[in-house]
Amino acid sequence: MHHTHVRRGPRGSARPGVRTVVLVAGAVLAGLLPLTGAGSSVSVDDLAPVGEPASRASVLTDAPVYPVEEGDTAEVTISVTTPGGGRTGGAVTVAYKTGAGASEDSATERAAAPGTDHRAVSGTLTFPAGTPSGTSRTVSVPTRRDRVAESAETVPLPLTVTGAEAPAETPKIVIDAHGLPYLDARLPVKRRVADLLSRMSLAEKAGQMTQAERNALTDQGDIGTYALGSLLSGGGSAPTPNTPAAWAEMVDSYQLRTRTTRHQIPLIYGVDAVHGHNNVIGATIMPHNIGIGATRDPSVAEKTGAVTAREVRATGIPWDFAPCLCVARDERWGRTYEAFGEDPALVTAMETVVDGMQGARSGEELSRNDKVLTSAKHFVGDGGTEYGSSTSGPYTIDQGVTKVTRHELETVHLAPFTEAVRRGAGTVMPSYSSLDILGAGRRSAGPVKMHANAAMINKELKGRMGFQGFVISDYQAIDQIPGDYASDVRTSVNAGLDMIMVPTAYRDFSRILQEEVTAGRIAESRIDDAVSRILEQKFRLGLFEKPYADTTHLSSVGSDEHRAVARDAVAKSQVLLKNAGGILPLKPSQKVYVAGSNAHDLGNQMGGWSISWQGASGTTTTGTTILEGMRKAAHGASLTYSEDASTGTAGYDVGVVVVGETPYTEGKGDVGNGHDLELSAADKKAVDRVCGAMKCAVLTVSGRPLLIGDRLAGIDALVASWLPGTEGDGVADVLYGARPFTGQLPLTWPKSVASLPVNVGDTSYDPQFPYGWGLTTLKPPPGGGLRTLTGLGAEARALAKAGRGYSPKSRALVERARLLVQHRIGQYPTAATAKPFADADHLLLTGDPAGAVARLTAAYRAS
Repeated sequence: MHHTHVRRGPRGSARPGVRTVVLVAGAVLAGLLPLTGAGSSVSVDDLAPVGEPASRASVLTDAPVYPVEEGDTAEVTISVTTPGGGRTGGAVTVAYKTGAGASEDSATERAAAPGTDHRAVSGTLTFPAGTPSGTSRTVSVPTRRDRVAESAETVPLPLTVTGAEAPAETPKIVIDAHGLPYLDARLPVKRRVADLLSRMSLAEKAGQMTQAERNALTDQGDIGTYALGSLLSGGGSAPTPNTPAAWAEMVDSYQLRTRTTRHQIPLIYGVDAVHGHNNVIGATIMPHNIGIGATRDPSVAEKTGAVTAREVRATGIPWDFAPCLCVARDERWGRTYEAFGEDPALVTAMETVVDGMQGARSGEELSRNDKVLTSAKHFVGDGGTEYGSSTSGPYTIDQGVTKVTRHELETVHLAPFTEAVRRGAGTVMPSYSSLDILGAGRRSAGPVKMHANAAMINKELKGRMGFQGFVISDYQAIDQIPGDYASDVRTSVNAGLDMIMVPTAYRDFSRILQEEVTAGRIAESRIDDAVSRILEQKFRLGLFEKPYADTTHLSSVGSDEHRAVARDAVAKSQVLLKNAGGILPLKPSQKVYVAGSNAHDLGNQMGGWSISWQGASGTTTTGTTILEGMRKAAHGASLTYSEDASTGTAGYDVGVVVVGETPYTEGKGDVGNGHDLELSAADKKAVDRVCGAMKCAVLTVSGRPLLIGDRLAGIDALVASWLPGTEGDGVADVLYGARPFTGQLPLTWPKSVASLPVNVGDTSYDPQFPYGWGLTTLKPPPGGGLRTLTGLGAEARALAKAGRGYSPKSRALVERARLLVQHRIGQYPTAATAKPFADADHLLLTGDPAGAVARLTAAYRAS
């Protein structure tokens, strides 16, 4: 016998509003039982349920949209389900009848005509009481072939459901567009673009210029209703579960919605994969760009770009908002680690990453399943903003004002974008920051927000530089332009922006953009130019032929092969700043004491833009910490780990203290916004305790140089490990000598905050360590003196004369000279040696090896 008892609440108080459900012969009696009176309770006896408890069933279709080729039959699967997965309590009927479509075509859809375009079907499906959850039936809707070239046509299939919840939306059968010139892959891209553009309404053009955040969609059907051109996943915007396969399925589900539009223009989905496919759990997370710059190896940049592209495209995403071509001129900036370095020549040299991502500069390889469209960002000057100039909330430098002369703008900040255009970067993203070009006497002309800067976008980027791709705004960036939203839209589009990362108010943006065009405040020719640029990249990506994810390489996401590329990049990025007594590399036989906050924290090791926007400490994805890498590299040797160095320190041969920053992103990481360049109190204590007890090596895991000069004398070895990503094995490789230290500083290492900003080329230059500095554990160190340098200078002049100024041979020649001079200088560079040493690295990167050797010779003489 089944008993239901409703008991008193705590302390004998009644609980009003307790709903009691009683099953009687499969029916449901529900009511509110008044529970009052001391000691009262309710027992229901003699009421026995028949069969399983009934629950409200639901009717579902297997998809919201069913695209078919003209003449084929659409198969719509209709299922009945119950919440608990049991059987239905009663009969469920589903009446269906193909609709005639809208009384007239909508702004984006075209209705199919019954009898002409498809055969009208109707009927009723019955699911008897007791039907198992998940049982399905199929409705077939045949379409007719009329052999006429035409755009897509939609056939709604309304469902009338009795005895269950109806589907949330009416399924649609879509007869695919066919026979039109823009669908012919044999035609030149320009001709396909022109044909499609000629068929589009203003509403459809506005849709192509709109990019929404996936989480902002009120309804997925809005993709078709507003003919949206693009979606993005912002940092941390991921499907559940966050797996590579789920990403591909998610993107496909959005892409399916574009099939309802009459032109079936595919979405171009974008993501911030700034150091690997960093939003995806299990993906290969590369060192941040600052570490790639430290490798000084263009082939590393290209290989990491290629791996990132393969993993991104495997999840159905054809567009990466990378690389950042910022030139970081002040490490107080929270985005410093997104830069390859402080020298525009270094940033330019690392732009091989574009080749790795996109393939051939002509764009002909973009349709491959392992290539993605790139976005050169942030145009222009985001790395040169003046400290204290930001007006974005508590930010101190990010999104501030870059004040430069025209010459400084050209040589420092524009140079990397000139190279990006030459390499065929498909898109460019303007900066949140403002640009103030100083005139004679460094007089200010007044700052202009880059998203409103027509002189730089229209005249410079698209005009003088000849950029042929499209310009995409940053996240909600046009809202920062002074004025109301209509003014923001008008100003940004007229300034040359082609697609706006709205990212939430996509309906308002589309409406306002159309109103501005209709009112004549934005010319239709400007809209046509923008849409043409967007469509051209979609055609080059092959999205019209293959809109859905090609998952051929899905199993390669986070694969051993890809992690090996990342591990190599990590090893080459490690910069040995000091190595007194040659304590590095370690020996597996040594007894090692490991401490510090970043020795065993994968999240800190990856930094920001890792799984979530800001990143997070802890194990947020799959990878190897530095400590784990050391344990593998030491082959079972004695290794003790104590994060805070509280474990006894006696009896060890050497200590390794891994310190540094916790994750941050953008202006949230600005110095002065809760951050500084000092080690934490805990890290300082760990360094002092370990280095006071034994010989020690200190590794800084950070996105920028940290102030460590006050402890430098007590540290035997100092390593800049940057933010290495998921492959801590790469750090262990150089610590234990499986690979030599070969990295060089991509940023000048300052002595104090008061010395900032300090950069290569400055007239006054007295850093802790100069730009380009990096000791090596190559054995033996190169020998020679002034006579050797003279000979190397002659060889360098010959290479330059032969047009091989930045060839592998010239780089190897200058590297020999650099190591010779560095060995002469020793552990502590001086102001006299630092400036010519830093200048030499810049000259090599600009293709002047003879000049580089000459400056190194000057550093040798000054040592």
